Amino acid sequence: MKKILLGIVFIAGITGMATAQDIRLNAYTAYVLDDNVDSYYDPSSYYDGQIDGGFQWGIGLEFMPAPTKGIELKYLRRDASAPMRYYYNGEKYKTFDLAMNYILIGGSNYFQTGGKVEPYAGASLGAVIINIQNAEAGNDDSATKFAWGLKVGTNIWATEKVGLKLQIDLLSAVQSVGGGLYFGTGGAGAGVSTYSTMYQWVFGGGLTFNLGK
Repeated sequence: MKKILLGIVFIAGITGMATAQDIRLNAYTAYVLDDNVDSYYDPSSYYDGQIDGGFQWGIGLEFMPAPTKGIELKYLRRDASAPMRYYYNGEKYKTFDLAMNYILIGGSNYFQTGGKVEPYAGASLGAVIINIQNAEAGNDDSATKFAWGLKVGTNIWATEKVGLKLQIDLLSAVQSVGGGLYFGTGGAGAGVSTYSTMYQWVFGGGLTFNLGK
């Protein structure tokens, strides 16, 4: 599944580059809201808590095959704390360190207004590489999961080459926690066989640069 996702991203990127009339470089900064996650399998195998909100940054390369169409390859990074209540040889409370790396490809539709304001909406698919670190126990856990995103926003062009980007996203890491990725202190005994999907509301924007052909 991982190879298929990376293959789709690569092929779509090459296709977009070959047909692009213009290329844009997008730099992202944003704030992500808290998200609750939980999974209950039985009284001795569960966790619940939240992924704390925080800063997210990223970069994207967007190919424009038409003036109102964009195809973007995007990387997003977020580091967060995850306070959890879980069961492992008794009920425990701990805050874990969580890192998420999104690799997404998506399309955008731009609405021409005849001025410097350029509204848009779009969607993306790809993968997120998630790492949970437990410094106290000296171990960590990681997994690659399917991810998708939706966005609405607007570019406000200060010049023909540089614009301010305002954007709202909904990012989701599907079945990202549970089973193969768990919150606990060690071994399969801290895992659960059911899954929890993360949904993250993202508010921010950044800058966009028109690099030309």
